[in-house]
Amino acid sequence: MFDLAVWQDALATHWHVWLVTVTIIVMAVIDGIQLRVPNALTYPMIVLGWVYSFTLSAYPGWEGLGYSLMGTVVGLATLLPAYAIGGMGAGDVKMMAGIGAWMWVEVTLYSFAVAAVVGGILAVVMVLMSGAWNKHYAQFWSIWNEIMVVRDPEKLAEIAAERKPRMKLLPYGIPIAIGTIMYFGWAGLLV
Repeated sequence: MFDLAVWQDALATHWHVWLVTVTIIVMAVIDGIQLRVPNALTYPMIVLGWVYSFTLSAYPGWEGLGYSLMGTVVGLATLLPAYAIGGMGAGDVKMMAGIGAWMWVEVTLYSFAVAAVVGGILAVVMVLMSGAWNKHYAQFWSIWNEIMVVRDPEKLAEIAAERKPRMKLLPYGIPIAIGTIMYFGWAGLLV
């Protein structure tokens, strides 16, 4: 049964989690439509996460800001390798940094892990629905081979840019949002 008082209390207690949830849903929708997460959302999310952590978090002041900055770095670090070799857009990386700015290190790592699983599942579903399993299977091993042989992020990014027009792209903001919200729900951060 729906208890309005419980939800009002959850919103008052976890308002910052709900704000992050709504923001990443908007980002995911835009990414799904435009295949990009706009800077007009990512940069304010990051900066406002720092402000929140410094002023209103459970650890206001320099301690909260420190946690937020560490979360931002961890959010960047989770997806930066994929971005460096051309496997992901910068908006997705900044989206994870924004989650880190608000939710700090531990939650960011868990949301990244769940998002990676969701992304893998969505990628497999997209491949199966395309009916071109053999093409994508061969493409996967070709990319894997390039990563293992070339090992130069700049060269890998060039190769990925050349290949990009021929690939079916997964707007990764969608798995980030789904995975993060799934983790928020599982961890009880929404209620």
